[in-house]
Amino acid sequence: MSRIGKLPIALPDGVSIAMDEKKGIVTVKGQRGELCQTIDPAITLEVEGNTLCVKRHTEQKRHRALHGLYRALLANMVKGVSDGFTVVQELVGTGYKAQATGQLLDLSLGYSHNIIFELPKEIAVETITVKGKNPVIKMTCSDKQLLGQVASKIRSYRKPEPYKGKGIRFQGEVIRRKAGKSADK
Repeated sequence: MSRIGKLPIALPDGVSIAMDEKKGIVTVKGQRGELCQTIDPAITLEVEGNTLCVKRHTEQKRHRALHGLYRALLANMVKGVSDGFTVVQELVGTGYKAQATGQLLDLSLGYSHNIIFELPKEIAVETITVKGKNPVIKMTCSDKQLLGQVASKIRSYRKPEPYKGKGIRFQGEVIRRKAGKSADK
């Protein structure tokens, strides 16, 4: 049995789960919003008190894989509507700046032009600029998948390079550094 799939999901107060059996859609509602996910018909959900259990019908390899997948997706949905997720990115480099205006993120990353990135309405963004420190982009959302995709897209505009370490990195991320040309002397 899947080690991840057999773990029960604790449902905090204020979180409710509804499943449409015909369409195979699970809806999770909480104080931070509502998330929906389609689920394979081979996977069933059982709510017992304040716990949610994910079950599968057969021991086929495909069903075993889906069992752990859907359990992880549902756990992320429950955590998202109750607590939410936060991603913090820092801009390392001389002259790198970020400024948020509503759902628009204006990035100055050393190119000849600024990059203006429009964020989805589900994501709340905040930019922090403190003198002597790297500018920081802080994004919060209830949908972990969407937040990860947006953070990855922002990072792709200027990935951290291994020689000087300049670029957009996640806070706390360690970049493996390389020695330059003068290292062999």
